Amino acid sequence: MASLISENLKFFALFFKSRDVMIFNGLIAVGTVGSQELFSVVAFHCPCSPGRNYMYGLAAIGVPALVLFLIGIMLNNHTWNLVAECRKRALKNCSAPAMFLLFGSILGRAIVAPVTWSVISLLRGEAYVCATSEFLNPSTFPGFPPGYGPDTMARFSCKDTPTEVLPFKDEVIRRLKYESQFLGWILIAVIASTIFLIKCMQHCCSPLSYHQEAYWTQYRSYEKEMVSQYPVDEAQPSPQWQEITGVYLYRENKGFPLYSRLHKWAKKLIGNGLEPESRETALLAV
Repeated sequence: MASLISENLKFFALFFKSRDVMIFNGLIAVGTVGSQELFSVVAFHCPCSPGRNYMYGLAAIGVPALVLFLIGIMLNNHTWNLVAECRKRALKNCSAPAMFLLFGSILGRAIVAPVTWSVISLLRGEAYVCATSEFLNPSTFPGFPPGYGPDTMARFSCKDTPTEVLPFKDEVIRRLKYESQFLGWILIAVIASTIFLIKCMQHCCSPLSYHQEAYWTQYRSYEKEMVSQYPVDEAQPSPQWQEITGVYLYRENKGFPLYSRLHKWAKKLIGNGLEPESRETALLAV
């Protein structure tokens, strides 16, 4: 029984380890949904004033998304690896496709939270109702009392709606939420289609097979684990550290795969006859 439990735990550990990026992005999305719900309850208060409603609604969607995007950029290790690479090597050995892939990896992870925030904001519809209610034409609602303009329409998203037009409040909010949710579903479809096309292009253009890419991912994971378990006791010369750290893309030399900077340095150290210039492939170690 104990051995069965142990084997199951090992299986789940390996599964989650192989899906760490997907799980991490999922946790970011869930955390963003919770933050959006909390923001809607605690901090969102529509000003109910023409001109201010529009700016406030856009800010409620755009500003948190921008902040989350910048945080995602700052928390991504590739960002600082890229900065260090620019400072040390000026990215001399990176081709245009490799740089495109590197920036795509950084931006791809950074947009998870802001896109989730924007989608949830649109599906909830509160910010959109606040921002666009003043632009509705009262004449499009049959039986709407005459003499009411943007000042009145801007107050439909608030509790102090004038009594004369209160019967139209549900219809106004329903129409605006329909528009907001429609935009939200369109955004979801666009993002999903873009991700699908990017993944297809990535696998079609990759010179590695699916199993070799999986092995490369597993190799980097084990290498990182070994380095953390057996730290260097004494300071190593700076040139050696520069050789084994920084941005790395998959390379081959004389048909021999080099899975990391440390792997490349070790092969050079034992005299494997590596050529000065190895063939670079636009595959990023993520």
